[in-house]
Amino acid sequence: MKINNQLRPEELNRKLEKFWTLSGEKIIRISREYDDSKGSPVFTVNGKYSTRGWTEWTQGFQFGSAILQFDATGEQSFLDSAKKNTLEKMAPHISHVGVHDHGFNNLSTYGNLLRLMQEGKMPFNEWEKNFYELALKISGAVQASRWTSIPGGGFIYSFNGPHSLFVDTIRSCRILMVSHLLGHVFQGENDQKINLFERALRHIGATARYSVFYGEGRDSYDVWGRTAHEAIFNKNDGNYRCPNSQQGYTGFSTWTRGLSWAMLGFAEELELLKILPEKEFENLGGKEYWETLMLKAARATCDFFIENTPVDGIPYWDTGAPNLHRLGNYLERKAEPFNDFEPVDSSAAAIGAQGLLRLGKYLAQKGISEEAQKYWQAGLMVADTLMDEPYLSTDPGHQGILLHTIYHWPNGWDNIPKGRKIACNESSMWGDYHIRELVLYLQRIINEEKYYTFFGCIK
Repeated sequence: MKINNQLRPEELNRKLEKFWTLSGEKIIRISREYDDSKGSPVFTVNGKYSTRGWTEWTQGFQFGSAILQFDATGEQSFLDSAKKNTLEKMAPHISHVGVHDHGFNNLSTYGNLLRLMQEGKMPFNEWEKNFYELALKISGAVQASRWTSIPGGGFIYSFNGPHSLFVDTIRSCRILMVSHLLGHVFQGENDQKINLFERALRHIGATARYSVFYGEGRDSYDVWGRTAHEAIFNKNDGNYRCPNSQQGYTGFSTWTRGLSWAMLGFAEELELLKILPEKEFENLGGKEYWETLMLKAARATCDFFIENTPVDGIPYWDTGAPNLHRLGNYLERKAEPFNDFEPVDSSAAAIGAQGLLRLGKYLAQKGISEEAQKYWQAGLMVADTLMDEPYLSTDPGHQGILLHTIYHWPNGWDNIPKGRKIACNESSMWGDYHIRELVLYLQRIINEEKYYTFFGCIK
């Protein structure tokens, strides 16, 4: 990346206004045109949202987008529809024992609604507050029940089974943290009380240890900050076996959306650590230990993103994609979503940008100003790029807001438009949600509103 150190958040104001206008139109179009009976909308095909039966992990982003739209604009109709849909359609996601995505679905809906109530952006109602809190408490416990113990810790296992640790699941640790902070007691066999905070920390520790590389000689592809999508364990004895990938090219290359999940996940958890008392970490190694571990992982992954992304901040879908070499010196020019060889993934950019901004702000508050500026300005520049064409969807007939996102390129699931050789010009529900979350994050900073965090739902 070529970081623009002169860019300021307030310079993006006009882009923010245009973005929310387009965003509102897209949300309304989807609600009018999409057939909910087909399942959760996942990604667009020729500009129209379609479903993809794999796991139900995107519906929270659909209704959560309407909540973010209300937060940004104050337009009541978006809040009303989001509340209705959350009540009527999100309950199965609370009790869904088959996914590692509770932090996506339920914090995006129940969590955001509770946050708006705590912030005074929607009327306070005791019963409604209790309803949202109960949903978050149970969601955190259900997510924590997908547990594999390993020597020295454990992790929330992926939909692949107890042997599988996914790097993206670090963002679901948020739901365990919120459930714990709401005072929930998770009980197992023989009424054993299971500490949700400890499980979240153990999972974060496993992710930092096995999913992130630090250039310390683990294997021939050990580079500072690169990530593996999946880590494989022997479930009989809990020992780590090898890196793997589900949506990336290989276990020895870096799937960039997985990298971005790690960037944002570690940065968000650092923000929470900052406000927690030392006593929360008793018998867990101490607060300083966890802060050091998370900060190292956050720095490493953000550095890798900056070093392995084209100058405008938009990465290709995998840093080891087999045809990247045919693009020549692709890191020395802007990303090319309409090339003939490998897709970019703008959703990785939207997620990663928020991680860069949060890490930058965290370091600035610690007085580490030079490093903080690097990450903050990098994140700001990515946001600036995404809020403009060719990534901002201005076509009123296209249901997505963020163009050129990729779901599962190795499986061949992403649409290749007629006349093209690679997937492009399509949107995804997670990409659309995270560009909205990124823009809202910046808007609240520009307007000097309450700082946006996942734990803002806790009074």
